[in-house]
Amino acid sequence: MIHAYDDCYLPSAQTALADYFDYVINGCGIAPDLAAALLAQSPWGRQFECGNPSVVAGMSGTELAQAVLRDSFAVVDYPGSEMEIGRSPEYWAGWCLAAFQWRFASSFKDIFRKVSFSEILSWYPLYHEMGQDQFDADLVELLAERRGDANLKRIREARGLSQSALAEKAQVGLRSIQMYEQRVNDIDKAQARTLYRMARVLGCSIDDLLENPNC
Repeated sequence: MIHAYDDCYLPSAQTALADYFDYVINGCGIAPDLAAALLAQSPWGRQFECGNPSVVAGMSGTELAQAVLRDSFAVVDYPGSEMEIGRSPEYWAGWCLAAFQWRFASSFKDIFRKVSFSEILSWYPLYHEMGQDQFDADLVELLAERRGDANLKRIREARGLSQSALAEKAQVGLRSIQMYEQRVNDIDKAQARTLYRMARVLGCSIDDLLENPNC
């Protein structure tokens, strides 16, 4: 499995994301799902996903939160940081999410589009004494249930093309298209020329075909 970034940064990333949610929600009084949305749409969140060392290791969670808030609301004055580290459900959820995002190289936008941060917080009473593996397994299952059709299938059908027609026009193997649409093979790891040929036939960008365009 290819992780989002080098694992040497993971402990710092977990601490930073845990502190981000604790600070924004408990320190600044921002609703949980808004806190998640602000991170997902922020350039800082995208740099975090990619494992930019200056963000995942060079910023505290409070500094990350203040950068996100500054970009979102032009906030100048920030509340003090007085959280009891590791004690809040928000801290726990951020800690687990950082490990999940690193392990599966998912984007926050993709995660929160299907499972809200509030829903993840609701897992705290049952999950906070379980291991990360159980959290990951259940979140993977829930995301899969809510994922819907692959982008390739959705766009292909919108263009009125069958799988065989796309295969012929794009000069891509029919079986490859079937495997991408069933998510047996990861289209994000397809060869650039394969993606280019399909995108050209479908009249879309390569990014439109990707399931988890990161960085």
